[in-house]
Amino acid sequence: MKIVVCLKQVAAHDAPLRLNAAGTWIQEADLSFAINEPDLYALEEALRLKEKHGGEVVVCCLGPARAQAAIKEALAKGAERALHLDNPALEGLDPCGVARALAQAIRKENPDLVLTGLQSDDWGYAQTGVLLAELLGFPHSTIIMEIQVHGNALRVKRELEAGWFQWIEMPLPALLTIQSGINKPRYATLKGIMAAKNKPVQKLTPADLGLTPEDLAPRQKVSKVYVPAKKGQTEFLQGSPKEIAARLVDKLKNESRVL
Repeated sequence: MKIVVCLKQVAAHDAPLRLNAAGTWIQEADLSFAINEPDLYALEEALRLKEKHGGEVVVCCLGPARAQAAIKEALAKGAERALHLDNPALEGLDPCGVARALAQAIRKENPDLVLTGLQSDDWGYAQTGVLLAELLGFPHSTIIMEIQVHGNALRVKRELEAGWFQWIEMPLPALLTIQSGINKPRYATLKGIMAAKNKPVQKLTPADLGLTPEDLAPRQKVSKVYVPAKKGQTEFLQGSPKEIAARLVDKLKNESRVL
């Protein structure tokens, strides 16, 4: 079984975030970065499936040169090789552009299964995985909490609302977006870290993927990123307890809209 895992590098959870001068994104200079958390669970699930059913795990990552750290970590944990989509033309893509670039790289691998994290810790669109499945022509399912492989088919457990779950059967090849908490991600061993130095990382450009600027043109654009203004207001309600209660209920219902 060949499994492709899509990884994204994002700002670390404890990194201090400051907006850039244009107010369009955060300042990335001097930030520490890490693998997107849901993608870590996708990687771990792929490694477990490989250990149980055989095959190989291929990492596919779109990002600048610094994303090499995320790729090396994935290789150290057990992935066999990696594809790195690294080119200035691939920076600042929207989910559709990212999915289109990933699809061109993954299609050549002819995988049995593609795993992505449910969403990214930075933008949180949760769109790339399902768009990628559509472009590949793969059946897909989202928010996966368990995977069972039976020959050329899958049985997967989806998380729904209010504590409900759903079991789905689907054929291979397929794409799944993985929910955080499906497993416990492993740490890279010293042996794995040393072995990662000799594992192949193939760098790909838009030209290698047969993509033109028109193919990567954004379908959506973020105009502004901002920190919500902090504001507070105190109001004293006067009158009898009955009058105060009636006014309080009215404000909670019509002003705060919490009722």
